Order: sequence, then structure tokens, then C-alpha cells
Amino acid sequence: MADMSHSFRLIPGAVESPVILHVPHSSRVIPEPVRHGIRLDDQELRRELDHITDAHTAELAADAADVADVRPWRFVNSLSRLVVDPERFPDEREEMLAVGMGAVYTRTTHREALRPADTDPQPLIDRYFHPYADAMTAAVSGRLDAVGRAVVIDVHSYPTRPLPYELHGDGPRPPICLGTDAFHTPPGLLAAAERAFAGFGGTGLDSPFAGTYVPLEFYGKDPRVSALMIEIRRDVYMEEPGGPAGPGLVRLAAALGELVDAI
Repeated sequence: MADMSHSFRLIPGAVESPVILHVPHSSRVIPEPVRHGIRLDDQELRRELDHITDAHTAELAADAADVADVRPWRFVNSLSRLVVDPERFPDEREEMLAVGMGAVYTRTTHREALRPADTDPQPLIDRYFHPYADAMTAAVSGRLDAVGRAVVIDVHSYPTRPLPYELHGDGPRPPICLGTDAFHTPPGLLAAAERAFAGFGGTGLDSPFAGTYVPLEFYGKDPRVSALMIEIRRDVYMEEPGGPAGPGLVRLAAALGELVDAI
């Protein structure tokens, strides 16, 4: 199985930067032992990865870091979310359990069987989820220690048309969806994002996806940790599903870099 050090990467930014660009869903890599527990054949798995992967978001974050005046830090998941999804609750608090997509998925985007329904998620959670969460917690702590604050910008994408797994797929699907948290998303951060992404045809709030990622150690407790989720509708920058990036990626990187510098 993949060595733990290869399941995520923290790419340092400027010492004075509070910003961590978090990229949890960009990879298609599934270690072979984990692949054995997935029921899909290779063609079906490729199709599922096309739908579930936030393609090109790691490249977007890297390009944004390159254009920003003050380089942000980046925390990038090196494995597919079909291994574990680091942004889910690992227990009964997770609402996506209702469609078989808790921290360890048992259903696909089309609500078909991915793993046996009685799969024990704990081995994967212990091996991948908890080390990832611990490392992200340490990354945020590092920014707090260095500059007294941390700003987590979650970089995601979502399909133009709703997929069957979506619990809230009947709402607006703007070109840029900004996911917020009442405690961790201050008005100034939200306003800066709305300005930075104003040129893509409109921004919306918390639809079709809501909330943002904050390590549980800080969640709802430490106001020095701010967070915002950037959900980019995929037709803005790529060929769906799972196809190549287009010129929109360059414009998005410039906008994300502008947001980083505004922070």
C-alpha cells in the first residue's frame, strides 16, 4: 500500500502567509490494495473518477500560488476521494451517509454499488483519514504560530448538471459557488472572494454545496482560523466529465491569486 507520506503533501509558501490552499479531491490515485475492495470494473471506475474527481484543481492552486505576490501554502491530497474523503465526518454526524458517501464511500455518484454495503470503514479511516486530519491540523497550527492567524481556502469543482448523489442538487448552480461557515467565514473574506471571482458570470452562496473545511480541533472554537470554500462549476474551465482543462483555468488562477493577495 502507498506509503503514508505519499497520501498528502504540504507545499510550503511564504513564511508570512496565513493562507493554506486546500485541495482534497483532485487526485485519481487509488492504491492497489484499496482498489481490490472496489466492485467496479476498470471502465466503470474510470467513469466514476471522471464524475467524482475535482479535475485540475491541484494545477489551479499551484498556478495561483505562482501568480500571488505572497505565496500561499498548499495542502494537497495525493489520493482519490474514493480511498477516503478527508472532508467528511468519520462518524454518524455525516449527512452524506444517507447516500452511502460518508468518509468511506459505498455508493457511486449514480447511487450504484461501489463497495459492499457492510464494508468496515475503520481500517481506511485509521490508515488514511486520521493521519490526513492530523497533518492538516498541524498545518493550520503552523500558520497560527507563525503569523497569528490561518485562512483555509478550499479549492473544489462541481458538475454543470446535478448528479444523483447530490442531496441539494435542485438549487442554483452558479459559475462560482462560495461555501461559508457562520463562525469561520468573516464578511471581509467573503467580499474579497466575490470581488476576485466577479468576472466569471456570477457568484452564489452555499448552493449546490455549502460550508467549508476547518480541522475539528479549531472548528467553532478558534476565530483566528478563517475558511472559505471555492466551488467552480466545471464548464467554466474544463471539458466534462473528466476532460482536459481549457483557457478558463488561467483566468481562475489569476482570480484565486488575487484573492490570496487580498487576504
